[in-house]
Amino acid sequence: MNENVNELLNMIDEAMEEGRKVPFMESQRIVDIEAVHEILDEIRRALPDEIRQAKNIVNDRSSIIAKAKEEAEVIIRRAEERAQVLVSEEQITRAAQAKATEILSAAQSEARQMRNSITDFCDGKLKHLEEELAHTAADMKTLRGSLRQKNG
Repeated sequence: MNENVNELLNMIDEAMEEGRKVPFMESQRIVDIEAVHEILDEIRRALPDEIRQAKNIVNDRSSIIAKAKEEAEVIIRRAEERAQVLVSEEQITRAAQAKATEILSAAQSEARQMRNSITDFCDGKLKHLEEELAHTAADMKTLRGSLRQKNG
């Protein structure tokens, strides 16, 4: 409080001390009401603007807190939405990884089957060629034997 207000409060104290005592009532005194009202009016005028503004600040405090809560709710809502997106993306990623694993497994299985089929096909062709060559070699041996008998 400023010095002027303290002086005015001291003046009220003095007015009460200077007041006449009421007979048989030690704690009561007769004071000049108009003088005390004038002093109180001066106190009201002397109150610093900050005290008058304090009420506005208290009133504003409620709206500031409400606005902060709204902003916090918006931030929380955005965070929850982002979390849902990330969870959704993670689920999509897991599904894609599972599908990729399935495709890779199927491709590896198909590649094994193709290798086996190709191996069987080549083995069959080589066996057939081997048999043809063996047959041809036997025919050649027979022809050579015939040739030697005719010359011999």
